[in-house]
Amino acid sequence: MFNSLSDSLDTAFKNFRGQGKISEKNITDALREVRLALLEADVDYSVAKLFIKNVKEQALGEKVMKSVKPSEQIVKIFHDQLTALLGGDNEPLDLTPPARIMMVGLNGAGKTTTCAKLAARLKKEGRRPLLVACDLYRPAAIDQLATLAKQIDVPVYTPDPSETDLVKVAKDALKWADGQNGTLIIFDTAGRQEVDEKLIGELKELHTFLAPKETLLVADAATGQQAVSVASHFDEAVGITGIILSKLDGDARGGAALSMRTITGKPIKYSGDGEKIEDFTEFHPERMAGRILDMGDVVSMVEHVAGKIDEKEAMISAERMQSGKFDFNDFLSQMKMIRSLGPLDGLLNMLPGMKKLKKQIPADALNTDKMKHMEAIVLSMTPKERTRPEIIKGTRRKRIAKGSGTSVLEVNRLLKQFGEMRKMMRSKGKMKQMMEQMGGMEGMGDMLGGGKGGELNMDDLDMSKLGDMSKKFGGKGGGLPF
Repeated sequence: MFNSLSDSLDTAFKNFRGQGKISEKNITDALREVRLALLEADVDYSVAKLFIKNVKEQALGEKVMKSVKPSEQIVKIFHDQLTALLGGDNEPLDLTPPARIMMVGLNGAGKTTTCAKLAARLKKEGRRPLLVACDLYRPAAIDQLATLAKQIDVPVYTPDPSETDLVKVAKDALKWADGQNGTLIIFDTAGRQEVDEKLIGELKELHTFLAPKETLLVADAATGQQAVSVASHFDEAVGITGIILSKLDGDARGGAALSMRTITGKPIKYSGDGEKIEDFTEFHPERMAGRILDMGDVVSMVEHVAGKIDEKEAMISAERMQSGKFDFNDFLSQMKMIRSLGPLDGLLNMLPGMKKLKKQIPADALNTDKMKHMEAIVLSMTPKERTRPEIIKGTRRKRIAKGSGTSVLEVNRLLKQFGEMRKMMRSKGKMKQMMEQMGGMEGMGDMLGGGKGGELNMDDLDMSKLGDMSKKFGGKGGGLPF
């Protein structure tokens, strides 16, 4: 998402490198390219025009600092304006009792899955969500919601398949909810391929009866400018209170995300960035602006990693790495942790400047199939072979290759790479050097046992600091070096 826009903006910023100051001429030339990039990314024309106007006014205004290079200053200005365009600060849900959330949107936007994702997230936060199936036109939607609800262990109300009265279903669902000890209810409603008057009429009637605290529009991030007209239509009809962008992990141009907030005036509250239930996060405009400008999103990365990694297991693995006792059992554990983080490609995009560096990384390094092959090879080893890989000679290698469905060449390659890795870990000097380099990242020093003066104590590696890093990076207005 946003890759083409990020590349275009980076090209525009290059015009300022080597410039002594920001002038009307160089800002006009750069903004011409930016305007084209925004339109190509499916940003609404009026939104693109307003954005360019605001950037130009700020760039030529009295706030431009002489102590900062023009190339750095223009990035700061763009970051501020993108953040404003996306909504400023994150806006939480209104969950004061009676907390009812009504989900609306077109067919194919991912409404039903998003209902389950939102319920799972709110449950993780300590709330007791309930799900109600109100899509009476697509029987599969009711079955789908029931399946997802079972998966996340959340109570769900499913109406009789023959029922056609939407308000009656809602009434029955509220009676059912009284005996479920829930703290909020999420209503999944029907969608259409196109917004039509019948759908809108039914939604208005249901909305009037439920009087929900939140009416959330689920919009497919890949819909482009059509998403803006859909958002406007739903807002006029039922008064949406927020937007959830689904499929944000796709290859879409991203214009919908940049347009809907400005056109509707309603905040983007969450985004779905994967197919799994847990691939669902709060939408933070400042963080998203940083990712678009390739400034990274370290806060989200740390939160993501801290939520997926078992700290005790990571500590044990780290201690074994330091002691030089690292074997293939530990290797399996490490791969399991890495795979739990999801696609490495998306994780790397959260690191500053990584979009450029990623082009230099071999494709195999980000290939999850390669990781599966390595895991299959290790699983084909005996417990003794995993503990003592040095005993794996010719006949054993052939057996392992056959058992894992790979070749002897792949087995040899993995054993060689593992041997080099273990040799490096046994070398205290190299290990310390690697840790010191990591300690240079803000917040990493604490996690790696950093002492006074920036020294790193290899015996004090502390994975428990991982969760605290987000607080260091996530200060008010933090994350920018300006």
